Amino acid sequence: MRLLVVLGEGGHTRQMLQLLNQLGLQYEYHYLIAAEDQLSEGKIRLPGPVYRVGRPRSKVKGHTDSLPVAAWHTLHSLVQLVPILRRVRPQAVLVNGPSLAVPAALLGKLLGARIIYVESASRVQHMSTSARIVYPFADLFIVQWPELQARYRKAIYAGRLL
Repeated sequence: MRLLVVLGEGGHTRQMLQLLNQLGLQYEYHYLIAAEDQLSEGKIRLPGPVYRVGRPRSKVKGHTDSLPVAAWHTLHSLVQLVPILRRVRPQAVLVNGPSLAVPAALLGKLLGARIIYVESASRVQHMSTSARIVYPFADLFIVQWPELQARYRKAIYAGRLL
């Protein structure tokens, strides 16, 4: 099975790579990383090509993009993602919360891929913004806390990844 794995920076990458370590070598991995992310690629241990696209939202702490700016960046990310997803043709897109997860999951779904969303371990009571957007069309929605699973009917509690 061919998986497109979306890596965010910091904790998102750590949790996703921990999950991949548990999955092992039985899958064909392709990685999607924000163009500005200088660390995640060096942490990948399971082989697979790496693709980079622009981030849909600003990562500057304390700064929030205006709606038109965020929409423009998201559209730009989608345009960059089209040739990548057409080349990779993933059977599933595996995401866990960075802003890049939303356009990757949306476009992946439109192209027939299954969407597997793993909510961050830091989310105990409420879903992240990315999770709230992806939840309605995710094929598999995994949470790491039973409290969160109790609030969302299609969420599956799978324990902690760390």
